[in-house]
Amino acid sequence: MSVDKIRNIAIIAHVDHGKTTLVDNILKQSGTFRENQQVMERAMDSNDLEKERGITILAKCTAVQWKDVRVNVIDTPGHADFGGEVERIMNMADGVLLLVDAAESVLPQTKFVLGKALKQGLRPIVVINKIDRPDARPDEVLDEIFDLFVSLDANDQQLDFPVVYASGRDGWAALSLDAPRESLAPLMDLVVSHVPAPGLNPDAPFTMLATLLDRDPYLGRCLTGRVTSGRAKVNMQVKAMNLNGETVETFRLTKLMSFQGLQRVPVDSVEAGDIVCIAGMASASVSDTICDVAVTEPVRSTPVDPPTMSITITVNDSPYAGTEGKKLTSTMIRERLMAEAETNVAIRLTESESKDAFEVAGRGELQLGVLIENMRREGFELSVSRPRVLFKRDENGQLLEPYEEVFCDVDEEYTGVVVDKMTQRKAEMTDMRPSGAGKIRITFKAPSRGLIGYQGQFLTDTRGTGVMNRLFHSYGPYKGEMAGRRNGALVSTDKGEAVAYAIFNLQDRGVMFIGHGDKVYQGMIVGENSRDNDLDINVLKGKKLTNVRASGADEAVVLVPPRKMSLEDMIAYINDDELVEVTPKSLRLRKRFLNPTDREIARKKANKEREAGAA
Repeated sequence: MSVDKIRNIAIIAHVDHGKTTLVDNILKQSGTFRENQQVMERAMDSNDLEKERGITILAKCTAVQWKDVRVNVIDTPGHADFGGEVERIMNMADGVLLLVDAAESVLPQTKFVLGKALKQGLRPIVVINKIDRPDARPDEVLDEIFDLFVSLDANDQQLDFPVVYASGRDGWAALSLDAPRESLAPLMDLVVSHVPAPGLNPDAPFTMLATLLDRDPYLGRCLTGRVTSGRAKVNMQVKAMNLNGETVETFRLTKLMSFQGLQRVPVDSVEAGDIVCIAGMASASVSDTICDVAVTEPVRSTPVDPPTMSITITVNDSPYAGTEGKKLTSTMIRERLMAEAETNVAIRLTESESKDAFEVAGRGELQLGVLIENMRREGFELSVSRPRVLFKRDENGQLLEPYEEVFCDVDEEYTGVVVDKMTQRKAEMTDMRPSGAGKIRITFKAPSRGLIGYQGQFLTDTRGTGVMNRLFHSYGPYKGEMAGRRNGALVSTDKGEAVAYAIFNLQDRGVMFIGHGDKVYQGMIVGENSRDNDLDINVLKGKKLTNVRASGADEAVVLVPPRKMSLEDMIAYINDDELVEVTPKSLRLRKRFLNPTDREIARKKANKEREAGAA
């Protein structure tokens, strides 16, 4: 297909603004699916976790034929933790569909991804989606989008953006609010006319920038990217070059694939402008240039933002280790993490000298939580430490830590408590303004360290009505010591199954995390103490039975429902001396040292080191 009959477009938006649903309807209306074909909702979200959480985690490509033009559509993640995917995607696109909710308006992730697109010189088409919402406010939202473009230093061409009003769920788009609402044809026609064809030279030597990396069970490592010049055929000899122009490997193109709907289909040749997938390389990775052996200059690429947070993953050594999962050893964990680091360039893996612990660095709690949840579902058992932020030093030796921009949308009555809690976490308020419908939008600049574990507290403080979004801002001066969790832990003294009678008598000590019949062991955290110290308790103690009748009626045992936490909640909740035990069937909190004597020795040693450091 000639270059002028190709359009490459990325869809960018905040979480839950409807971009994946819009792609579903584009696929249906372009004739990609047969009329009688069964297609699940959000077809582009193929990963189990994506379906459950309703978010897009992995960038994906699809292609539709609209009239005589081939439109390659790239569905991108809307969450800042997966920003590594978004940055690289922009190299493949010639245009952008900016999707904004007609009520929620522009949110942090809209700003983050749009900034990347504008820097690439792309001219967006603005789609105001969910226009049929009862609280839609399209005119105000359009003004806010324009203000956002100005704040991101958009040029005059980018500021002159076309606007489409749409309902992705109902499958219609219109160029004005009073135009007929029939199909997505107005949007697709605008894509064809507004987005330029790839301005590339099909007669130059072959070059392709590798943008996405994944692994196929049958084909091995697969690199996806856009052909930036020339043509390539099956069996052609090529090489891979890194950003410094050094040759990584040379190989023969044994398998070339193009996108058709949701499928990857084999093709014999590709040319400039095509988005293609190449299988079978051993070493080439993201940001490498795959090219003709005569080419000496690599294609320019955007480096990925560095990780800002890390966790330590170790072998599960609890008394119940091996009873629920099949993959337990450090060798198995190492191989799985190596495979993840190979295909996910936003993750960095470091192995300890003893080879039994692995430090995994990523862009945030959600990204690291998704990796652990995937491993758990694959049958792994492991222990996970509290997240730590990654510090840096500037040229003067000053310690720097990562800061995030935090946007809180809260009801007016909760603004005081949110500002107070954020201030305790060393955050600075930078803006506060009404955002409509009785809500206030407060913007903070806060150290990432202070935000670990705050999400749950924020939801409690706002009675579940608040929305908090975070975005990496920059590295800044170290803010000093920060208070951790204020309450101590209730720690089990023995191994066995928890008894209702014991839990009932211990309920006034704090909040319980376990219920009757749950398995516990010595050193396992079974609740949160109402005071600031750890307390060892026996949850196995049953009622003593005798042959003497009680003079009064027995008191009924009424248990308060235990507090249940998600994996991310647990990882954020623990202190430095605690771990999360992750198995395919259970999530448990535990002390790093299960024996109380070992815990006391470790505590005294840590206090001595702290005093020595202060001196």
